[in-house]
Amino acid sequence: MRTGASTGQPGNNLEVTPSILTADFCELGKTLDEASAAGINWFHMDVMDGNWVVNKTITFGPALIRSVRDRLGPEAFIDCHLMINNAEESWQQYVDAGADMVIAHIEAVDDFPKLIQDIHSAGAQAGCVMNPDTPAELVMPLLPNLDLVLVMSVVPGKGGQSFMPGVEGKVRSFRAAIDSQEESGGKSPILMIDGGIKDHNAATVSEWGIDIAVVGSGLINDKGTIAQNLQSIHSALGN
Repeated sequence: MRTGASTGQPGNNLEVTPSILTADFCELGKTLDEASAAGINWFHMDVMDGNWVVNKTITFGPALIRSVRDRLGPEAFIDCHLMINNAEESWQQYVDAGADMVIAHIEAVDDFPKLIQDIHSAGAQAGCVMNPDTPAELVMPLLPNLDLVLVMSVVPGKGGQSFMPGVEGKVRSFRAAIDSQEESGGKSPILMIDGGIKDHNAATVSEWGIDIAVVGSGLINDKGTIAQNLQSIHSALGN
C-alpha cells in the first residue's frame, strides 16, 4: 500500500503532511514546490462544502485538486479530507481529479462499509475520520477494510482552536487495535492526527502511536520556510 514517502527523520517514524488549506492560494504552486523540495510528498486537501462544517466555510473542490495533481506529478500522494454532506455521492469526482485517498467523516456517511467498497473498486484508498467527541467504537468495526484512520484533535471548521490532548485515549485505542490486527495477519491502517499539531507537541502524538500528522500553520507560515519549520519538528522529535 502506498503511504507517502518518509520525511527523512532517522530515529522517529512520525511523518508530516502539510494542510494545503493554510497556504496562500495565490502562491499555491510555489508552496507546493517548496514542500516537495523539503522532501514532503504526502499532501492533505481539506474539502469543505459550506454546509457540514460548523463555520459554513467553503474551501475548494475537484478542479483545484486536479491542478495540485498536475503541479506535483504522479509521484506525490494526495489525500482528500471530505468535510461535506454528500461524500457518498461525490467521492468519485475527487478520485477522478487525482486523489490517491478519500477520507470521509463517520458522522456524515450513512453506509460507510459501502463507501469503502466503492472507493476501493475505483482503485483508490479509503480513510475514515472522526470528530474529537466521536467515540472510537463507531469506527473500530471498519478497521479490517480501512487504509487510514484520522483522529481530529480540533473541531473541524472552527478557527483559532488549540490542540485537544483529550483525544489521547482514542488514539492509543486505535494504535492497539491496529497493531493487534496486523499481528493477526490483517491490514495495518495508517493512523493520522489533524488539528493544532506543531513542533511543541509532535513528539507527544508520536509517542501515542501516530504515524502521520497533518500540520498547517506550524509548517506553512511567515516565520520560516517549510524546510526550516519541518526541521524544527524533526528536532523536537529528537532527530
